[in-house]
Amino acid sequence: MLTRYVHEPIRMEGGTTFHFVTEGFDAAYAQALEAADGRGVDVAGGASTVRQALNAGVVDELTLDIAPALLGSGERLFDDVETFDFEPAEVLHLPLATHIRYRKRDAG
Repeated sequence: MLTRYVHEPIRMEGGTTFHFVTEGFDAAYAQALEAADGRGVDVAGGASTVRQALNAGVVDELTLDIAPALLGSGERLFDDVETFDFEPAEVLHLPLATHIRYRKRDAG
């Protein structure tokens, strides 16, 4: 888990252990890839973490959950994102939220 603060690892029921990384997104992603041992890596977090993942080019799918709630203020998700080469792959409309799954466009 990417954080600004030093934490001891947290072991969950079922055996999963969460390790905290303070050295930035690239270090956290590298550790996640190593721990995944060839499996996929999910990146979850706030706007800053998502922007860093998008700018690093490591995202092949992005899910946005949109709900009509006024939260006041916060970080804008796509500020300073260098490119967004994704297309909608699935949209789910519900009465109180819309869920959009974007997939990276094929390079061809």
